Amino acid sequence: MRFRCAFYGQYPHKAHRKVVGAWMGALALCGLALAMAGSARSAPATPQTTVNDIEDEVMCPICGTLLELADSPQARREKVYVAKLVASGRTKAEVKDALVTQYGPAVLALPKATGFDLSAYLVPVLALLVAIGVLAFSVARWRRDGAQPPDGDKVASAPSGEEAERLEADLSRYDL
Repeated sequence: MRFRCAFYGQYPHKAHRKVVGAWMGALALCGLALAMAGSARSAPATPQTTVNDIEDEVMCPICGTLLELADSPQARREKVYVAKLVASGRTKAEVKDALVTQYGPAVLALPKATGFDLSAYLVPVLALLVAIGVLAFSVARWRRDGAQPPDGDKVASAPSGEEAERLEADLSRYDL
């Protein structure tokens, strides 16, 4: 079964079909361009943020817990302050800067990547690298030790003298 387009009867020649196909492609491109222009115009000039987006990255200065989990009076005041800043159209970075100005740097859940606070990011990475190194060294050593053939010339000798008498006495006590 052959596919027939809507213009098949009107334009029976191949040349006309190519013209119609070109016009259809041009219309599709124009529609796509209009759709993209409309979506670009409707996008906000500054990236909007939400209160929930900020609450999981800042702390309550009194409780020391995340703002989204805190329910103290101070946390409620801080949530209202954040909501006012977001409603005024501030970006996430501007809201965080305002919170640091208002409550101090302890309000941020993530430490800054400078000075001593940088160790919060470096220590876990270094610990992971050391653990990987120790694991690689241990695996290489285990493989090397396991690859050596067992010594075949060492044969366990039977106990002699006093050890043999003690072994016989112990075995006779537990004889079933």
